[in-house]
Amino acid sequence: MLAAPAIAQSRSIKIGSYGGYFEDSLKQHVYPVFTEATGIAVESVTQPDSTSWLQTMSQAISAGNTPADLSMHTPVNIIKAGRLGGILAPIDPARIPTIDNVGESFLSRQGDSLLGVGALSFFYSMVINTDEITQEPTSWADFWDSSRFEASLGLPKSVNFHFLDVVAATFLGGTDALRTHDGIIAAVEKAAELHQNVALWYTGESQMEQALKNFDVVGGMYFHDVAGLMAADGHPIKSIFPKEGNVIDFNSWTLAQGSDKQDEAYEFIAFSCTPEAQAIMSRMIGTAPVVDPASTGLSGEELAAVTGTPAIHVPYEVYLDDETFINEAWDRMVAQA
Repeated sequence: MLAAPAIAQSRSIKIGSYGGYFEDSLKQHVYPVFTEATGIAVESVTQPDSTSWLQTMSQAISAGNTPADLSMHTPVNIIKAGRLGGILAPIDPARIPTIDNVGESFLSRQGDSLLGVGALSFFYSMVINTDEITQEPTSWADFWDSSRFEASLGLPKSVNFHFLDVVAATFLGGTDALRTHDGIIAAVEKAAELHQNVALWYTGESQMEQALKNFDVVGGMYFHDVAGLMAADGHPIKSIFPKEGNVIDFNSWTLAQGSDKQDEAYEFIAFSCTPEAQAIMSRMIGTAPVVDPASTGLSGEELAAVTGTPAIHVPYEVYLDDETFINEAWDRMVAQA
């Protein structure tokens, strides 16, 4: 009898998210609202990029551990995890009363199984240090100009951050060029021309964050939402939508195979699918909503701060069907730096 209240008060869940500003913002602005509404405490787990985290999860789960009950994963890695099996548990939409709020394009299905529910959408964006760059770039092609950006850019080391899509959109007429091996090679070779302008091939969000703060880089490709948070914190960082656009992507909540916190996980996903939660994330983190923007109460100015046009769309299936070819070509190019 005495134990029952203690058990009720000790409900908790481990939630994985990318580190740095993003994780800090979730811990400050989102998780406390959920805990206040449900009594479920959130233990935040720092994820590296989605691919590395998928590998970490696979190894941990095979060893009988669950590094996080809920994790964020990209569409590509959700499909990959589904094919591998044993990493993600199918999600039962009947246990998420708010799931109809989420656009169908943000639901990751494999066969009859739902493996991911959209958490947020975002842009991989062109960013600059406004103290150092006085003439604002208007095209991604400007980054190839060594007279302006020699040894000063930060770009993602992993091909999964989709800088290859930027190259294709800027120089090859669009991301459909990546549907052939010739197009992939052409994009990789064009990216290789940037070597003398790249000061940092970063492996994680927090690494690029520090490089921007320390003036180790003065521009590059980064997250639109995190750049906005840095600017709001007083750092001279600006996210720009050049004429080709920025890459739009999204992350989904996924449930770990073997998690013993399914009830708590479903409560959190249901919370995340509400317009209110999406509005908090847009206002406080800078992500774009995965529900109808009209339902969130966000003003036109607030929406403009988290979204932009035009957008570069990722051909996700290419990164799966030609995964080995793309990864090997990209990794060889980066290794030459």
